[in-house]
Amino acid sequence: MEKKQRTISALHVSRSTTSLLCLAVCVSFLVLVVPALATSRAIHNVPSVVAPDDTTSADAILAALYDVISGPAGQKRNWDRMRSLFLPSGKLIGTGRRPDGMYGHRSMTVEDYITANAKFLEDGGFFEKEIGRHTDTYGNILQVFSAYETRRVASDPKPFMRGINSIQLWNDGKRWWIVNVFWQSENPQQPLPEQYLKKE
Repeated sequence: MEKKQRTISALHVSRSTTSLLCLAVCVSFLVLVVPALATSRAIHNVPSVVAPDDTTSADAILAALYDVISGPAGQKRNWDRMRSLFLPSGKLIGTGRRPDGMYGHRSMTVEDYITANAKFLEDGGFFEKEIGRHTDTYGNILQVFSAYETRRVASDPKPFMRGINSIQLWNDGKRWWIVNVFWQSENPQQPLPEQYLKKE
């Protein structure tokens, strides 16, 4: 009888140990795999690249960024192309002087930007191009100060606006992504510095 009880106890301990091991394996799976799956979904929750060449280099993705928002009055922009340039968590942030003299900012997702600006860009015509660039890079990250000028019609002799786009880029080993675009327009008190008006 005592031997039988010891055997039952041993089986109970063995089952408990097995259960704990199974629990540990399940927890490890949740800790290691689920965040990886979430990250994978986050990174790939974007439309397929509309123009594959857009993301092959830093130069290409910057050119695509300027090109996708530019066009004559009445021309629809290819917003899926723009979406495909940005990480899903990417932001577009504008800053400027408020009437009280202080500076404010507006932070937008890509969808926020499209909703706020599509009609303005498409109805009135909008052409923005890079006129200078300063780049710093380390590893897979790249920071660009990209000077721009903007016209309503591409042939206008003078731009109606200039400024700096501060653009953060990231390479995941396969392609380039835009992480953020943070910009400020030029004003009389803050003219564009000469060092940013040179093409590197």
